Amino acid sequence: MLERYKHLIFGAVIVAIFSGVIALLMYRPAPVTITILPPPPTLTPAPISVYVTGAVVKPDTLYTLPSGSRAQDAIMAAGGFTAEADHEGINLAQVLVDGQQIHVPKMGDRTSPPTQGSSPATTINVNTATYEQLMTLPDIKTDVAQAIVDYRAKNGPFKSMADLDKVPGIGEKTLAKWEGLVVFQ
Repeated sequence: MLERYKHLIFGAVIVAIFSGVIALLMYRPAPVTITILPPPPTLTPAPISVYVTGAVVKPDTLYTLPSGSRAQDAIMAAGGFTAEADHEGINLAQVLVDGQQIHVPKMGDRTSPPTQGSSPATTINVNTATYEQLMTLPDIKTDVAQAIVDYRAKNGPFKSMADLDKVPGIGEKTLAKWEGLVVFQ
């Protein structure tokens, strides 16, 4: 019985395939709008300017460096140390801030470290002061001076006395003694 309808079934299959091919060729999908979004702008920190003086190849010059640069970068921008430079007189790992001055002392120019608790002659910028400079603040202990340097390196520059209060070993009484002696810019 299947033999009898063989031609009819074959014809129906051919018509179905042919109709499917024509339907596929005739089908046009709706156009899709593709929107390409540009990436958001990135925040690029502004470069900083530092003034390098002392025992460097090109002293007394203003250098522009990328934000986050260290004292070593400023010294290298100034041509490096001269032969008479006191390499231990400067903290090469110190993170620089805009407007800072870096002075590289000559051998023998460096004064002896100040005695603990002696009064500073001028104000001290706690964001750029060395350990030795911090030791000139009244009633400061060696571990507190080091804690200020470490806290600053880890958390960035201080903005106010309230920020200094976050350093372990500094309290309200100490901050009151330092009022007018420390600056933040």
